Amino acid sequence: QVQLAESGGGLVQAGGSLRLSCAASGRTFSRYAMGWFRQAPGKEREFVASINRSGGSTYYADSVKDRFTISRDNAKNTVYLQMNSLKPEDTAVYYCALGTVTNNPTSFNSWGQGTQVTVSS
Repeated sequence: QVQLAESGGGLVQAGGSLRLSCAASGRTFSRYAMGWFRQAPGKEREFVASINRSGGSTYYADSVKDRFTISRDNAKNTVYLQMNSLKPEDTAVYYCALGTVTNNPTSFNSWGQGTQVTVSS
């Protein structure tokens, strides 16, 4: 079973950048699509971005398109989320997850523990 551990969150001013990482244990990381999701206080968890097994295809929520970039390094069992031009509405706990269908957020499960991102105005 693959276990996930997110890191890289923190407090940043609006307009700033952060890079999140998600390290996966186990030998089967490259068999899965990977995704990033987030949950703001009082809101449901929402899809942010996903990437297929090879890293050749990516998908983004409209709210983060052109600001966030998802990538993966299968040799390091790690997926990244580069977040630029951050806005206060990006404040949330960010989770990574394994998926079976890259462009179907409902196929993602096996969540990590999350990392807090706070964007001040």
